[in-house]
Amino acid sequence: MSQPASIDQLMQQIADEYESLSRQLKLIAKYIEQHRASLMLERISDIASACDVQPSAIVRFAQRFGFSGFSEMQDVFRQAYTEQAKGAPNYQQRIRKLISTRDSKLDAGGLTREFIAASRTGLDELAAGLDDEQLEAAVDLLQHADNIYVVGVRRAFPVASYIAYALQHTDKRVHLVSGMGGGYREQVRSVRAGDVVIAISFAPYGKETLECARAAQENGAKSLIITDSKLAPLARGADALLTVAEGSAFAFRSLTSTICLCQALFIALAYRLEIDIEETKETPLE
Repeated sequence: MSQPASIDQLMQQIADEYESLSRQLKLIAKYIEQHRASLMLERISDIASACDVQPSAIVRFAQRFGFSGFSEMQDVFRQAYTEQAKGAPNYQQRIRKLISTRDSKLDAGGLTREFIAASRTGLDELAAGLDDEQLEAAVDLLQHADNIYVVGVRRAFPVASYIAYALQHTDKRVHLVSGMGGGYREQVRSVRAGDVVIAISFAPYGKETLECARAAQENGAKSLIITDSKLAPLARGADALLTVAEGSAFAFRSLTSTICLCQALFIALAYRLEIDIEETKETPLE
């Protein structure tokens, strides 16, 4: 196998071969996907410990994807992020260390500022990792959808609720799959070809969201997936895939980046629809 020349190429190869990997290599793949911004700083022993595998498994993983060993694979991440001169990983590490060694209690202002800093980190990573091709694909799906169904549970529910609310400001027929009374499957039973399901889920991934996405795909609908990894269960079979890794503080993950992404997605769709209207007006009647 030829050696990937960039992070994006490497992550695409990992996603393509994920199902064929051993259990240990799958753990390593998930770790790399979720920690790509800080991988250039980590030691092989730290990664092995976090994945509960031997360091030799990390080496096997690197060799599986065309590298001579871990250091050569790490260089791909080091070169990319050195060029970007991103300080986010170092700052995040300083925050975590500060929390673990803090003697005094935090006041509300200090706590809030640390949450803001974590959210800013997440936004920086979102901007750096945007996939323009997938964004265009997502807008195309929504533009041509007969109906749009939105599903997200637990932590993702506020995001699902927001994007459903925003999309209702277009002329699209939008349905929030709330699962009231446990009726998730019943609420997506009417999904058909020509419809689009927006499914939003983050680790450890809501089984209800996964079931709704599968049911919709079985009925011929398209799926727009918003999740935290190309290796997530929902990612497989997605017609458009948007990944977002949130910043975190005090073991709580923010929703700032995800909400920002959804706002931008709505604005891009509204812009596209308005352009269509203007072009229709400008076309003379025969």
